[in-house]
Amino acid sequence: MAKRLWLTGYRSYELNVYQDNDPKLQVIKYSLRNTLRRYLEDGLTWVITGAQLGTEQWAVTTVGELKADYPDLRVAVMLPFTAFGQQWNEKNQSQLAQILAKADFVGYTSDHPYENPGQLQNYQQFMGQHTENALLLYDPEHPGKPHYDYDYITKVLQPRGYGLELIDFYELQDLADEMNHDY
Repeated sequence: MAKRLWLTGYRSYELNVYQDNDPKLQVIKYSLRNTLRRYLEDGLTWVITGAQLGTEQWAVTTVGELKADYPDLRVAVMLPFTAFGQQWNEKNQSQLAQILAKADFVGYTSDHPYENPGQLQNYQQFMGQHTENALLLYDPEHPGKPHYDYDYITKVLQPRGYGLELIDFYELQDLADEMNHDY
């Protein structure tokens, strides 16, 4: 039973999702909602994620929506370094500020701005040490940025009994077909 879940996955640009009304995003959020509900029924209390554009920010929004039915659910946004997102354009920085404001907890795994890749490895270690399971919106047949987390989880954490669940493109396609059939 996972009380704390690491949730991450593709960036929005990797999925070509640039608008909140994109039909792909509706399918992704539907999948996240349904999967998180299953974890909630098994005792989930915290979703711990980052603030990357895409899956991580959608996760924070989805948790916010689920709080109506699960008021004890909390979301933590952990950032790998200070000044995270400062290089983003104004729209994305504003979106980041909104996401951080929705979180029950915001923290940093490094108290310095980006200096080296070691900060990202420390972030992965922190996430693995403070969660029991990971949920990734990721398909190993279509590598992208999440492959770093996927590799870390499968090579380092899973051999120690850490849980991993993937939402892959096959599942998303099945959900899209199901949603289209329902309308």
